[in-house]
Amino acid sequence: MAEKLALVDYGAGNLHSVENALRAAGAEDVTVTSDPNVVRAADRIVLPGVGAFAACAKALRGVRGLVEAMTERVHVGGAPFLGICVGMQLLATRGVEHGTTAGLGWIEGEVLPIAIADPAIKVPHMGWNDVAPTPHRDGAELIEPGEAYFLHSYHFVPEQGRHIAALTDHGGGIVAAVARDNLLGVQFHPEKSQAYGLALLARFLEWAP
Repeated sequence: MAEKLALVDYGAGNLHSVENALRAAGAEDVTVTSDPNVVRAADRIVLPGVGAFAACAKALRGVRGLVEAMTERVHVGGAPFLGICVGMQLLATRGVEHGTTAGLGWIEGEVLPIAIADPAIKVPHMGWNDVAPTPHRDGAELIEPGEAYFLHSYHFVPEQGRHIAALTDHGGGIVAAVARDNLLGVQFHPEKSQAYGLALLARFLEWAP
């Protein structure tokens, strides 16, 4: 029987493209949902995110029971979880975009503006860039070296370096992926990263943390 994958719909994600990429990577049963009961029954959960941290956090909390269902299924039930772009940033303790806003607090840290001294390097960080895995226990098998597509002006700064699963270079090191236990978050967009992104999603679909 095919695993059930919940692609969380809270009005702030690139849902169609992510769904198509998940299916292309091998997912057979993908449900785009904002229903907490569907999330509780899922074998795997993907949280996309596009836009500002504060708006995405507000939208996620605006769906009654959704954060509680995600927390129960991921932290109690142990379902593998993937956060994409702002969906990764929401794992943080807080973000400062448009004011300080609480994140999920699943991986301690802050989401801060990308600060670059060299005016020749532009913000937002947009386009293809290298993904360099770091020595890491949790989720290390999911991140491989390669190039992925990024689009962001803020970046996740974890409190503990052991939660950094990959880095990229844009005027200095920027976190490209975080991981802890059954949590994986990527700053880049797998759904826009062609073969590299599909291979990552395929590995996530097989991941048994």
